[in-house]
Parts: sequence; C-alpha cells; structure tokens
Amino acid sequence: MNAKQFYVIRVALIVALGGFLMGFDASVISGVVGFIGPEFGLSSLQLGWAVGSLTLTATLGMLISGPLSDKIGRRTVLKIAAVLFAVSAVGSALATNFTFFVIARMLGGLGVGASLIVAPMYIAEISPSKMRGRLVSFNQLNIVIGISVAFFSNYLILQFAQSDAALAQMLSFSENEWRWMLGVETIPAVFYFLCLLFVPKSPRWQIMAGNIADAKLTMTQVVGEENAQKQLDDVLQSLEADKEKEKAKLIEIFHPAMRFVLIVGVTLAVLQQITGINAVFFYAPIIFEQSGIGTDASFMQAIFVGLTNLLFTIFAILFIDKLGRRPLLIFGLTGITAMMLLLSWGFHTATYELDAERVAAIEAPVDKELLAGMQGITYPNDVAFKRAAAEILGADAAAQYESELITAAIDINPNLILIGILGFVASFAISIGPIMWVMFSELFPLRVRGLAIAFVGVINSAVSFLVQLVFPWELATLGSSITFLIYGLFAAAGLIFIIKVVPETKNKTLEELEEELVRSDG
Repeated sequence: MNAKQFYVIRVALIVALGGFLMGFDASVISGVVGFIGPEFGLSSLQLGWAVGSLTLTATLGMLISGPLSDKIGRRTVLKIAAVLFAVSAVGSALATNFTFFVIARMLGGLGVGASLIVAPMYIAEISPSKMRGRLVSFNQLNIVIGISVAFFSNYLILQFAQSDAALAQMLSFSENEWRWMLGVETIPAVFYFLCLLFVPKSPRWQIMAGNIADAKLTMTQVVGEENAQKQLDDVLQSLEADKEKEKAKLIEIFHPAMRFVLIVGVTLAVLQQITGINAVFFYAPIIFEQSGIGTDASFMQAIFVGLTNLLFTIFAILFIDKLGRRPLLIFGLTGITAMMLLLSWGFHTATYELDAERVAAIEAPVDKELLAGMQGITYPNDVAFKRAAAEILGADAAAQYESELITAAIDINPNLILIGILGFVASFAISIGPIMWVMFSELFPLRVRGLAIAFVGVINSAVSFLVQLVFPWELATLGSSITFLIYGLFAAAGLIFIIKVVPETKNKTLEELEEELVRSDG
C-alpha cells in the first residue's frame, strides 16, 4: 500500500464514522424502551413514537442534506451531523419528560439522514475509481458495526449499573441506566467532529464552488499530479455538459416506460421494512423478554443479533456479485418467511401460569398478595396474561414489572425464539437488507436515478417509521404470535413477487439494464 492509498483509506474511514454513529443512534434505543415507558408513563403508541420519531426526521434529513451539501459543502454538513448526534445524545439522556425526549431524538434523526446521504457521497467523490466500491462500502459496514456496538454498550451499562463498583454508585448508574445508554454516544460524536477537522473538502464540491486550485491539491494527494489534472479536466467537462441539460423532474419517474422499474423499486422499498427488521433491531430486548429469559439475558441475546447482522452483511458483500441478486433475495426471503413463522408458532404454543412457588420466586417489589388472584389460571397467550396482570396490579405496575411476571409465568422454549430471531436477522442481512440499495442504483436510468432513489428511499423510511410506531401496540393488542405471523405473511408475499417479477441485474451494464427494463416496457 503506497502513501496515497493509505491517505485516502484514512480519510474514508474517518468519514465513514458517520455511518457508525447512524447505526449506534438508531439501535441504542433498543435498550432504552423498557425503561422510558414506566419513567414517562407512556402508552404503547407513545412508546412507538419515541422509537420511530428518529426515523421520521431522518427522512427529512435525507431530503435536505443533499442540496444543502451542494451549497455549503459535504464536510460542513457532516460536521453539522456530528453536532446533532452529540446534542441529541445529551438532550435525550437528560430528558425530564416525553416531549423533551422526542425532540432530542428527532434532532439525532436529522444527523442520521445527513450521514446516510452525505458520507457515502463524500467517499465516492474523493476515492480513486479502482478503490471506490470498497471504500464506499466502509459506510454500510460501519452502520452495521454501530448497531452491534449499541447492543453491546447497552449490555455493559446494564451490568455496570448492577455492580457494587464505587464509580457506578458515584455516577448513579443504577438509577439512570437508560440515560447512560443514550448519553455515551456523545463520546464518538465529539470524536467524529474533531476527526473531520483533519479531512479535506470534497474535490468535486471544491470545483463546483469555483476553488479549482484547492481541488487539484486534494486530488493530487489522492491520485498524484498527472492523474489529478486528468480527473480535474473530466469533472469540469462533466459539469459543463450538465449545464446544457434540462434537469430531470419528479414526474418523469411516473412515465409509462418507467412503470416496471418503479413497481419493482417501490415493492423492494416496502418489503425491506414491512417484514419487521426495525421492530427486531429497535425492540430486541423487549422481544427476548417476551420469551421469559429476564432482562439481563435479553440484553445479552441482543448482542447476538448485532453480531449476526454484521457477519451476514459481510457475506452479502462477498457473494452479491458471484451468486447474483435474485438467488440471494430468494434465499433470504425464504429464510425470513420460515423464521417469522417459527417465531409465531413458538409464541402460539406458549402458556402462562402462576402458582405459589413461582410467585414467591419473583424478586421484583410487586404486591404478591394481589397475584394470588392469578394463581391456578392457565392463560393461553401473552395478551390474556398481560391484561389480567393489569387488572389486578394496575396498568403502571404491570408494565413496570412485565418482564419479571412473564419470566415467572411463561412455559416456552426460549432457544426456539433465539433461533428464530437470529435466523431472521441472518436472512435479512444476506439479502434484502443490502441488496435493496444495490438494485436501486441499477434499476433506474441515469437521467432520473437520483430522484427515483430519493423517492423510493422516502417510501422505505415511511414504512420503517410505521413499523416502529405500531410494534408496541401490536404486542399489547395482538400478541407476539400474531405480530410475527403478519410479518411472515408479508415476507411470503414478497418472496412470490421476487420469484415472478424481480429481474437479475448481475453482470449487466447500467446501459444494458436501461435498455432491457425501461424502453422495452414503454
């Protein structure tokens, strides 16, 4: 590796920390939801709003960060995103009420949207063509790493809060676990901001802003003086050609010739989220608690979710060009369908019953005399059991000690639930998770590619928000079994669509795909 390659890799790794923060910020909430419900007295829909609000403003961040980066620069927007991450971390950690908490999370969502769009854009613009694919993939990989680290961080904080360490007592960890889970993100956010001070401005943006000399200096650091001049001339020629073209309009993506690729793109955008991936990522400990393993074990198993996601995302990167998009999608959606049906069956066969021995074993400070009214009754599902607990203990107490009550009462195979969740995450990570974004860049013709990807990306984010919003309500109203059955049915429908409709795009140029998918359908 020569000095220029080392330099550009270092810059790409720094910028890709935005992806890490995005993944961390999105998933750290998984450890918090079990605490903020009782803390703020939230209903199931309010809890969903606390989780989904970040995705809502991330969509807005995606829409405005691209044009904003054209005006003030890629690096400047990333600095703003780093500040938003830090402010969000501190604000949500110090929140004294639900409104304050949601506002702080929404600020972080703007940073998430900006990082998702601008970080890979910057890396692509500074990378040599032979290294561009690998360097841009740093951002996606960092998102997955950020998700995994958030799960691990939540677990460590929970364990530290339960220890007798003097530092834990001094910093009130035991009373403020969830606040520390959120606040710890301030450290990587500040680190990201400081590191961005040492990366250059995007050379392409410098050219757009008229700073030709500075752009050439940056390019020279990356590819050498001779190649820098050639790239500079190519960019100037491209920008000049763009001036003569009429800008694409949103209405063009609804042209009859675009019907097929638009249907495929929108379906993939919906399918990626409607099968429940962000319900799993953002509520993992709660899902595991429903299997009766307890809070500590549920946080530990959430770490397995993050590591599985990381491992199979790497597999997807390795196999996507060798095996093709369709085989991985068919394999992944088959796995998603099977695992969701397995989860549904696992929770469907569970029963809930309290007896005197089980009640005595509950360590939580719940009124055990009141629980006598539930003893000897076998509840057929989690909804019936939670409803009875709420009637006897009161809604607040039942919600606060839900994990302990379920752990005492449930009769289920928790390993089956773990296998189902990890199998689902693996199937998603090797297929529709990363492949959706690859196919977006391949399906749409060059002229409207940016607009079309933004359009389907907004649909993807909107569905993600809805899934996160209603998941707590689904668990409370429909129960775990029916909730996972719904996701499984969506996955089965998506599998049929992929088999019958979605084309293979491997080993075809973008021009060949445009000829095949757009013009022939017009």
